[in-house]
Amino acid sequence: METALKQDSMQAQPTAPPAGSWLSKIDWRSMRSVLALALVMIVLAVFTEGTFLTPRNLTNLTRQVALNGILAVGMTFVILIGGIDLSVGSVVALSGVVAGILQVNQGLAQWTDGAAWAGALITLAAAMLTGLLCGIFNATLITRGRIAPFIITLGMMVIARGLALIFSDGAAISPLGDAFNELGQGYISASNSVVLIAVLTLLSAALAWLRAAGASLPARVGGLASRVLLGAGAAYVFGNYQGIPIPVAIFGVLAFAGMVLLDRTRFGRFVLAIGGNPEAAWLAGVPIRPITFSLYAGLGALAGLSGAILSARLNGALPTSGELFELDAIAAVVIGGTSLLGGVGTIRGSVLGAFFIGALNNGMSLMDITEFYQKVIKGVIIILAVWFDQRGMQKGGRK
Repeated sequence: METALKQDSMQAQPTAPPAGSWLSKIDWRSMRSVLALALVMIVLAVFTEGTFLTPRNLTNLTRQVALNGILAVGMTFVILIGGIDLSVGSVVALSGVVAGILQVNQGLAQWTDGAAWAGALITLAAAMLTGLLCGIFNATLITRGRIAPFIITLGMMVIARGLALIFSDGAAISPLGDAFNELGQGYISASNSVVLIAVLTLLSAALAWLRAAGASLPARVGGLASRVLLGAGAAYVFGNYQGIPIPVAIFGVLAFAGMVLLDRTRFGRFVLAIGGNPEAAWLAGVPIRPITFSLYAGLGALAGLSGAILSARLNGALPTSGELFELDAIAAVVIGGTSLLGGVGTIRGSVLGAFFIGALNNGMSLMDITEFYQKVIKGVIIILAVWFDQRGMQKGGRK
């Protein structure tokens, strides 16, 4: 069975280009996220006269990206099986409101000393549980009721937003406790950040060198150099400001876990098999229903985590927060190379897509482009990303 799944997931991945010049050997589909991100960063650096590339701005950019990135990690798995979740933005708001109620109305923000951290953990757990319950609601109706994910999650989007407004009486809930606010406003110190980045860079470079043992020397050196340059850039950014923001550290851990889960486990092969060919996956014995259930429930929990982080960052819970977060997450996934048809995509690409969306938002704000125009530009980019995705699928033979 596992052999059949491997063959099916391999068929779901883009085929290698025909032999020829070295340019024809490059998988441009997998490289498009990197190229798009590099291009937009260069353009924004020019138009902002270098302000975009300052350590302070890039640190703030990573903090902004973390929220969308966390959602994009979960959304990648859902889209890989051919699903969709339109409710995550509203679930972020609802989870944040629950966190605010516990902190302010229930008095957890007043806990002091060691109890303050216990209150912060209880609040975080409650927010994630709220998101998890919303995800379970979606998952149950999708897997048991066999209702289209688009309809179910659209309904949950409205329900969760309404509940957020009801629980908060339509008003912001603030201020939250200092211990809880560390979740969204705290940093790993600059010195510790540099040490952590150096260790992770060395480990990543060593693993890349060992895994490419059969590749040519230029390819191995290129892989090694890219990781060293990325690590050096991260050390420069975080070492010259306040360090790694806590939300960025959480996002990094979740992104790494997502990569391992998708690329290195049987569960990941099952996900790709379901998206590539559901009938073949079912015939091969893949537990489609439990996997689908777990992915929607997991995305709900990640939305709850994002809601807690957002409230901590703002020092208050807003029932109107999370607007269009679902579209940003979907856009990040699609721009990162994941097909809306399912079966093709990577967490790495979605992370790059999240940085692309975040860089675009940050750069347009630095250039004083109004939010009205920002929405238009982002909408055009989403349409173009889906258009390129459809063209790529048609050229690859998937129609």
